[in-house]
Amino acid sequence: PVTDGSRELHSLCAQLEFLLQFDLKEKRSFFGQRKDYWDFLCQGLARCRQDHEGIHFVTSLDKLKTPVGRGRAFLRYCLVHQQLAESLQLCLLDPESLCEWYYARSPFLSPKWRAEILGSLYELDCVTFHLAL
Repeated sequence: PVTDGSRELHSLCAQLEFLLQFDLKEKRSFFGQRKDYWDFLCQGLARCRQDHEGIHFVTSLDKLKTPVGRGRAFLRYCLVHQQLAESLQLCLLDPESLCEWYYARSPFLSPKWRAEILGSLYELDCVTFHLAL
């Protein structure tokens, strides 16, 4: 199993975060806080009417104060529960939403790249992750 001490885990999480932030449009909340991929994931899952346990878990953690921190916790939750590919795929289903959140260079806007990314993430479902949540 992959644990918190694994170098591969840190590299994987850094790459996932890079993909989710690459060419992300700058958006601000009502109070002026910069939105991040966490907000994209929440909105995408809400649009699919998915009551995602990972979202509930992360929002229940009082120690997490920033969207980036919540996004990282969500990625870890999904890895442990083998839900990352499915969760991301649900967020990528709506082309209008993708264009609302990402500029044209984002790999999520390319059907070919999107399929490759999701295919790789589905392969991670075979890996056991033992991470502190």
